[in-house]
Amino acid sequence: MRSRSRQNAVNIINFITFLVIVIGSAALFIVLSGFAGLKTFSLSFSNTFDPDLKAVPAYGKTFTLTDDEAEKLRNLTGVLSLSKELEERVYLTHDQKSHVAYIKGVDSLYSETTGIDSTLYLGEWNLSGGFSVVGIGIANLLGLTVNNYRSPLIVLAPKPGKGTLSAQSLNSKPYRELTLVQSGIYAIEENLDRKYVFAGLPLVQALLEKDSRQISGLNIRLSPAADLEAERKKIRAVLGDKVLVRTRQELNSTLYRMLNTENLATYLIFTLVLIIALFNVVGAIIMMILDKLENSKTLFSLGTTIRELRRIYFLQGLIVTGVGGLAGVLLGSLLIVSQQLFGWLKITPSLPYPVEYLPINILIVLATILLLGVIASKIASSRVSKKLITS
Repeated sequence: MRSRSRQNAVNIINFITFLVIVIGSAALFIVLSGFAGLKTFSLSFSNTFDPDLKAVPAYGKTFTLTDDEAEKLRNLTGVLSLSKELEERVYLTHDQKSHVAYIKGVDSLYSETTGIDSTLYLGEWNLSGGFSVVGIGIANLLGLTVNNYRSPLIVLAPKPGKGTLSAQSLNSKPYRELTLVQSGIYAIEENLDRKYVFAGLPLVQALLEKDSRQISGLNIRLSPAADLEAERKKIRAVLGDKVLVRTRQELNSTLYRMLNTENLATYLIFTLVLIIALFNVVGAIIMMILDKLENSKTLFSLGTTIRELRRIYFLQGLIVTGVGGLAGVLLGSLLIVSQQLFGWLKITPSLPYPVEYLPINILIVLATILLLGVIASKIASSRVSKKLITS
């Protein structure tokens, strides 16, 4: 492993082979760490917006939550807080501009249950009276400002009922109207910033003609030590079959699937690059076999079997890939840690590219390198044959 060959070409090939393994394993580790950081960064939006568990109607748009059921849920050991919400699609208009979005009526515990108030971009989280909080996307589209009492936001919601709109409009307007003044503007993520207007729950229930017990969702915050599945079963036992209890991952299943698919696709692409790179290992071992042919003949004459000679070159290839993989992971680790500390690579002038250092990525890279190294070394060492040695 340490001695240099008399043939300079063999030394160059061995060095290039080792360098390719180092660069390939470092690149794979850096990409996996980058995607881990990007996944955490992307999910941080849902972690802020969504609760640990959420009860949604099993059928229809709303379900009824009685005071007795709410009290039983509050008494569960793993539950820290509950927050009721009522959501519906509405038509927003302001200053001759319009936009279709969702109004979400929430109670006073919503900010404690989800931490949504930490996303405030401007103003304050105040939903009392006729105040509301809108996304920065809606504010930009409609030209909304904070505490503008002279020009409030107008919310139009269709009236529930039967028959056509034209039949209903003979007696009255087919929609109910609500005026809201913005107390704050939040900024989370582009789609969410254009989707929601937050208002007080009683106000939205009156707008949609729902009673105080009718809600479209129940947000549940659990204690850090609580068992997610155990608490979900307890909540289902209290609320029955009228609801589905979903985790944060289930609420964002599309996002999770997209991120996992991208991560897998990237891993497979870089693994393919490593497979191509490890052809160098096959070539380097074959060159070493030819370079050390006289030594192999001497060992064979002294009693070493062909199988044992193959094992020598197999172990050599395995050591080269193993050491190269470790060196690549070390190099990649230095780059990832430096990015975490100094943020030298940035998405925007103020936002460093997110990376995450995970031990599982080290295991994945080393396992991939060693597996491919075993295959490459096995192929190359099989070139040692009795015909080659005795010729």
